[in-house]
Amino acid sequence: MSILILGIESSCDETSAAIIQDTKILANIIAGQEVHRNYGGVVPELASRAHQQNIIPVVDQAIKQANIQKNQLDAVAFTRGPGLLGSLLVGTSFAKAFSLAMNIPIIEVDHLKAHILAHFIKKDETQAIPEFPFLCLTVSGGHTQIVRIDDPYTFSTLGQTIDDAAGEAFDKAAKIMGLPYPGGPVIDKLATTGNAEKFSFPEPKVPGLDYSFSGLKTSFLYFIRDALKKDANFIEKEKANLAASIQRTIIEILMKKLNMAVKETGIRNIALAGGVSANSELRKALQKAGNNNSWKVFIPEIEFTTDNAAMIAIAAYYKYLEKDFCSQDVTPYARSSFQKK
Repeated sequence: MSILILGIESSCDETSAAIIQDTKILANIIAGQEVHRNYGGVVPELASRAHQQNIIPVVDQAIKQANIQKNQLDAVAFTRGPGLLGSLLVGTSFAKAFSLAMNIPIIEVDHLKAHILAHFIKKDETQAIPEFPFLCLTVSGGHTQIVRIDDPYTFSTLGQTIDDAAGEAFDKAAKIMGLPYPGGPVIDKLATTGNAEKFSFPEPKVPGLDYSFSGLKTSFLYFIRDALKKDANFIEKEKANLAASIQRTIIEILMKKLNMAVKETGIRNIALAGGVSANSELRKALQKAGNNNSWKVFIPEIEFTTDNAAMIAIAAYYKYLEKDFCSQDVTPYARSSFQKK
């Protein structure tokens, strides 16, 4: 008998609801929050208010699109963390209330694990999914990690950022250049017409498989500041080249550590996940590395790169199989619960 799960995602600035039938997605509705563009970043209080406005409409739309009735659902799942606590509380509270109203189990999901398990969402039977064990480079605005996955329930962090995330570096570089938020997609588009070798920026020296991007952000800021003293129109003249060069640097940092992780573990099944996995050059770099090193590479569809409830639902499906439900007194957490080896 198939399992129907309602997934809720509200960790940052997207309110999303999805319906999944086993591993098949029936609906995945996402409501964005344009208000943050005016501030150059996500404002937590505004985000939580927008979630309150959006959550009922997106759930209603997901149920209608899936062409099911509420009483057919077997469980409701929600993002417990990591994320913005105010935003997470909206999704958590809704899921608790829905669980009580419909008398169905409630399942808490780790946001980062869900990004990784999005690779197991099936849109058709021919779709390739990662074999265990595999490594996943998880890259977003708030997180940068290399994770080993031994089965749908066993995750271990091999390396992670010790300060800022790669997505934050993209957004900060864009802000320094006067580009709109979110800056990552803007830099990616600009870089297509730029010379990625035009400018060089120092790469951090961090031991092991950990990352650091705070120093890169600072060096880029000082580089732009000094260049503007000599030429007030420097950014406008070199915008595409700057975008291409900073993008190349970030991707090289990401790929060097991933290569190290492959050599250390011997695992050659490699996946990409998180919002920054939508970056066209990062996708190309991973595919190229896969071709050159005989890796099996798994790159997510664009619709599953950003925060979405489909990934929450698929993660919940595996927990449902284990009857891994949570109680009504569960509370959200701001930081990941991943264990580092």
